[in-house]
Amino acid sequence: MQGAGSVALITGGASGLGEATVRRLIASGARGVVIADVAVERGLALAAELGDRAVFVRTDVTSSADIAAAVEAALAFGRLDLLACCAGIAAAKRTVDREGNPADLEGYARVIAVNLIGTFDAVRQAAAAMSRNAPNADGERGVIVMTASVAAFDGQVGQVAYSATKSGIVGMTLPLARDLAPTGIRVMTIAPGLLDTPIYEFAPPELKEQLAQNAVFPKRLGRADEYAHLVTSIMENTLLNGETIRLDGAVRLPPK
Repeated sequence: MQGAGSVALITGGASGLGEATVRRLIASGARGVVIADVAVERGLALAAELGDRAVFVRTDVTSSADIAAAVEAALAFGRLDLLACCAGIAAAKRTVDREGNPADLEGYARVIAVNLIGTFDAVRQAAAAMSRNAPNADGERGVIVMTASVAAFDGQVGQVAYSATKSGIVGMTLPLARDLAPTGIRVMTIAPGLLDTPIYEFAPPELKEQLAQNAVFPKRLGRADEYAHLVTSIMENTLLNGETIRLDGAVRLPPK
């Protein structure tokens, strides 16, 4: 499947990895891209900048109705070929704090709701829309790319909730690929390492430099467009299916 002429839905598309993916798809000649995000101001500005092939839909991935509206916006371009799930939140909290208090259960549930349940909801609704596409020469009807993290494998202190969601996404990848194979839909996951996204927007340069030293090579933070490049590569390579790719410069996170 090629980026040119395709229609894509990008959750979390107004910033970071999602924004980079939106930009690369538009640059590659996509017919239409839906920017699905809760960040209204950023999303509208991005859509206005990119022109009539990009549309913003205010989307909270914990709302099935919001996701359905985003899918419908994609179908207004004629079909849906790609879903890239970039929406997510992070939380850092120890299971028991220094005063002996247990972690907040509501906070844990919120991370699960956004990162894991929100991802699956987007996948199930997008896949249903893709299943109605006419197949290409390989019998392919669509591609789904989910976003995990190296925290799925190397979770650090305080990352219990975040790591649980990201390892859950890794765990869903093969079963989803098997579920959707008869429909001609491929499912892949990218597990980014330390990428220079808005999460580090206010970090001092020395902190970024310190983090970069954890990578084997290259010793720098990754770039959001390197994630976007991998999304388009997954689209184009039909043999990629049911697997998680670490995009991390061979980093292995220390305990903290």
